[in-house]
Amino acid sequence: MTNDMMQLQGLLEKSADADVLREMIGFASQRLMELEVQARTGADYGQKNPARLAQRNGYRERDWQTRAGAVELRIQKLRQGSYFPSFLEPRRMTEKALTAVIQEAYIQGVSTRSVDALVQAMGGTGLSKSEVSRLCEEIDGRVQAFLTRPIEGDWPYLWIDATYVKTRQEGRIVSVAVIVAMGVNADGRREVLGMDIGASEAEVFWKEFLRGLAHRGLRGVKLVISDNHSGIKAAVSKVFTASWQRCRVHFMRNALSYAGRRGKRVVAAFIATTFAQDTAAAAREQWRRVADQLRPSVPKLAALMDTAEEDVLAYMNFPPAHRTKLHSTNPIERLNHEIKRRTEVVGIFPNEAAVRRLVGAILCEQNDEWIVQRARYMPREALNEILDHPAADLPAVAN
Repeated sequence: MTNDMMQLQGLLEKSADADVLREMIGFASQRLMELEVQARTGADYGQKNPARLAQRNGYRERDWQTRAGAVELRIQKLRQGSYFPSFLEPRRMTEKALTAVIQEAYIQGVSTRSVDALVQAMGGTGLSKSEVSRLCEEIDGRVQAFLTRPIEGDWPYLWIDATYVKTRQEGRIVSVAVIVAMGVNADGRREVLGMDIGASEAEVFWKEFLRGLAHRGLRGVKLVISDNHSGIKAAVSKVFTASWQRCRVHFMRNALSYAGRRGKRVVAAFIATTFAQDTAAAAREQWRRVADQLRPSVPKLAALMDTAEEDVLAYMNFPPAHRTKLHSTNPIERLNHEIKRRTEVVGIFPNEAAVRRLVGAILCEQNDEWIVQRARYMPREALNEILDHPAADLPAVAN
């Protein structure tokens, strides 16, 4: 029997009180960390091995909260790289934000049975008000820096959309609009450019939001994609010299509502022939032809097509390689879906600061994931066709 097994056997033979249980957990976790560090460094402690990958560099203390109580851990440090135990998954910023929102809800006296169950599922141990404040300050600083960072370079494509969450204001529960902007830059990479919270999607609010992006450096916008909201369209025309694309998916939903239950499939197929055209001129010609064919039987739909032609087909004026991502708000709606999934866990936020904290953390994390992706979101070569100052590849270094 090895020394490890003998020590563990001795612990098992003792009385199974909380102290002994913590001691057993501590022993097992410490041994697991030793094995993980050995695999990371390529050698056991003090072993001379030419295949060694890294040197140990002391320890750092950490308390691990378990069901048996706090277990003191000594986590090894390395001279090159870093090590964190696999059984202590680092808490990501969004999870910290979610914890802060839940704990703040408790402090504000708005806890619910579902939130209490969530805290227990997350292993919450009950933070003090001062601990919550420190946690919130840490997250708020990072979120604020992310949402106010300078925007550099040209951003030819901009998607904007809104989702709604519930929060408390002066003793009432109200819905507030969380608006998000996502863009693609001249290098073909996407980023989250901004987020704000408002009482509604009025034109004044959208205009202030877009001007805020412009003041931070947003320039070179050629096309703004959103749903059919008069406030957005008016704000875009006043802030940017850019075309506006009405979401094609939302338009089709509106159009098919005029077709009747039996005619939806035929009408959808007719209109789809427009989107299959190769050029903007051919698409507009087919659009008018379809509208004229539908006019005798569905006059209201034909009238809708007459007024929506320029807005729905705006994306056809841009490179074919980009069109599949330009004709709708689908790219940003995937982001909004993730926001909705996370915020529905909370239900009712205690205040707008909590909304900004959690949503901002979600956006910051998503942006980090996009930045490290190797593949571009859009081909850069096609972007050069529409940029005022096309990006140039650096010349090869001479031998």
